[in-house]
Amino acid sequence: MKNHGTPANEFKRWWFATRNSLAGYRAVFRDEAAFRAQVVVLVVLVPLAAWLADSFTGFALLVGVWVLVLAGELANSAIEAVVDRISLERHPLSAKAKDAGSALTLTLMLLAGLVWAAAILDRLG
Repeated sequence: MKNHGTPANEFKRWWFATRNSLAGYRAVFRDEAAFRAQVVVLVVLVPLAAWLADSFTGFALLVGVWVLVLAGELANSAIEAVVDRISLERHPLSAKAKDAGSALTLTLMLLAGLVWAAAILDRLG
């Protein structure tokens, strides 16, 4: 009987999960223009957040809310890949799933825009 809870097994599991996650980042970055664009936006926003924020918490909030946008893009890409894997045939449920994934990303972008607008207004006002 295997002991699955040993530290060595937990480390191995963590290591394989991390490798799979990095492979996911690579695949989505390679295949999805929207994800690449969001990464570029993040690179631009980091120095702006450093200037705009009046605390490390504010900086973390400004950067973190855009990282949520990246997470939404990853989820949307996963949904699209699964739907396309099942069938490329047009189907209302496939459209619903893809549209919901897109709406997820848009919702997170609107949230990010709201947080950034509030920070800019606080800084300027």
